[in-house]
Amino acid sequence: MAGQLKKSGAQKTVGFESAMAELEQIVADMEAGKLSLEDSLAAYKRGTELLSFCRGRLEDAQQQVSVLENGVLKEFSTNSETGQITSTGSGQL
Repeated sequence: MAGQLKKSGAQKTVGFESAMAELEQIVADMEAGKLSLEDSLAAYKRGTELLSFCRGRLEDAQQQVSVLENGVLKEFSTNSETGQITSTGSGQL
């Protein structure tokens, strides 16, 4: 899908962040009981499409990071006081 997911019908194409926002809204609507049975089924189907799209984008990003670090994935952690990300791996760039 190369970074984009086409919504059914006349709806527009979205990126990762938009897909996540839509997925979060679907979950909130379903948890709140705002949807009829038919709408819940349609929302569930759309949610599975969005989830698949987002997982694919994350897997693509992980592969790109792996290539950028010469095939050695590094573990990253955040410093809870400063919020900075630090690398704990030994790969070279």
